This record gives sequence, C-alpha cells and structure tokens, in this order.
Amino acid sequence: DITYGANGNAAGMQGAIDRLCERAEAAVAGGYNIIILSDRQLGPDRIAIPALLATAAVHHHLIRKGLRTSVGLVVESGEPREVHHFCCLAGYGAEAINPYLAFDTLLDMHKRGELPEEVDAYEVVSRYIKSIGKGILKVMSKMGISTYQSYCGAQIFDAIGLKSDFVEKYFTGTATLIEGVGLDEIAAETISRHTDGFGNDPVLRSSLEVGGEYMFRMRGEAHMWSPDAVATLQHAVRQGSWDTFKDYSAQIDSETARAQTIRGLFKIRLAEETGRKKVALDEVMPAAEIVKRFSTGAMSFGSISREAHTTLARAMNAIGGKSNT
Repeated sequence: DITYGANGNAAGMQGAIDRLCERAEAAVAGGYNIIILSDRQLGPDRIAIPALLATAAVHHHLIRKGLRTSVGLVVESGEPREVHHFCCLAGYGAEAINPYLAFDTLLDMHKRGELPEEVDAYEVVSRYIKSIGKGILKVMSKMGISTYQSYCGAQIFDAIGLKSDFVEKYFTGTATLIEGVGLDEIAAETISRHTDGFGNDPVLRSSLEVGGEYMFRMRGEAHMWSPDAVATLQHAVRQGSWDTFKDYSAQIDSETARAQTIRGLFKIRLAEETGRKKVALDEVMPAAEIVKRFSTGAMSFGSISREAHTTLARAMNAIGGKSNT
C-alpha cells in the first residue's frame, strides 16, 4: 500500500516513503519474490505517494540493500495513462504495470456508448494495452533497446527541475543539471491535488480539470503558441505585414512567454557586467556566413505540408544553408 493518512501535513510523505521501503525490505527477507505497489486504498482519508516516486524509492532502497535481484516490482496505480508514464515507471524498476483507472475509464466510456459499437469491452482494453506496448517499443528503439527487460531499471532520463539531494536519494544515478523542487514541494502538490479531488469544489465535483497540456484551454496550462499568437502570425503572413509580424514577435518574446522555456530563464551577461572587452565587429563572422551553417532537419511529408516543405527549401536556398527535407 503506497498511500498514507490524509491527516498529516506535507512532511508526512517522508515518513510514508521510509515505511514503504522498510516494508518492502521485510517482504523480501520474508521470502516474497513479487512486491505489488498499489494505491487502490486511495480515498478521502488516504493520500497516494506519486507512483513514480514510490517505485523509484523502493527500487533504489532494495539495490542499496543488495536485494533488488531477489524480487520483482509490480505497480498497480491509477496514475499511468500515457506512454511516457509507463516508460518512466519501467525505467525505474517496474517489471509490470496495472493502470486500473485507465481500464475503468475506457470501460465506462464503452458502457456509455462513446466508443464504436462493434468493439466489445474486452477489445477496448486489449487495444489500449497494445497501443501502450507499441509506444513503449518506439521509445526503447530510439535507444537501440529491443526488449523490456533491457529497458527496465535502465533510467535513461535526465531530471529537470528537481533538487540534487532529492534525485540522489530517490532517483540515484539520474543526471540532473537544473535544480528545482524537492520532496516538500512534491508532497504539498500531492496534498493539494488530493484536496481538489475529494474536496467540495463545485466545479470539480462532477468533472475533471481541463488540463490543457496538449491543446490550449482557458484556465489550463500556459502555452507559448497561444491562440492569439497563432492568429497574429497568420495575419502577418497572409497580409505580408511587417508591423503585424512585430506584434507577433513581441508576444513570443514577452517575459511571460520566455518564462515557459529553459533558455528564457537565462540572462545574457554583457561585456561590461563581466569586466571583459567588447569584441570588435570586424572580428565577428558576418551574418551572411553564419546562416550558411543553418540546416533544416529531415521531416516526413506526413508531418508537415507540401507548402511548409517548399517554404523551408526556398529559405535555405536563399540564405545558402542546407535543406534536408
């Protein structure tokens, strides 16, 4: 059970993880060769440790105790639903995953007639499993890996926005260059999400948050390519208006937009600020020579339109760059 009492504060997650690791160690010592990490006990009075954090914590705890090869880890969680979620769980030691909430959601959609009539309930779940399997295989193949066993526990990831000590303890060996949140912040976010799910918010009582991670939604995740930015760019191109294009550039280069990318959080330090001499312009490579180093990556005809391919090729030819389309 990877849940803990909801009456505690954010600090309660630390103790819950420690107890989880101790129970896993005791189970292996007791002769069990399969451990199921489950959040099915989640409820108004029980908060679930994030599935990836729980899996990685147990995985590395057993490695440090020299017991990992004696047991298999199975994750039973309502969290995983997308290919990336499954890949992360696999990368941190999950030999098998049961996404029960994804299954229940699909079966409920089938029951309400939101899926084709010719597909029965068994086929709905079967197709989902097949699609997730193909997605994982596609991710593994990019690393030159062809078997799940080779990918499991390989943790071929970089961590972005996590504290180094947090990564070292629970995701040991994962590369991380940019600091960020730790266990306290993750625990606070988990409690906040639990409160939203089981609270009295009238909006969330019968519906989910709009999310907006993939498509722009009002009150959802912020996007650099907002509807306003896209519309402004389209007007600029169709009208051939330089002024309208400058309006578009101002939207994309705004402080709010820059804060949504890693590079946008960096500040260019001028020579005066660092006590260095400016480089004379005649020592700098001319822009006409720099652009010759530009190249467009290979893209299939199905990914972008004929017009886009043609525009890219003409642009590279005009500046003397390389076009690989």
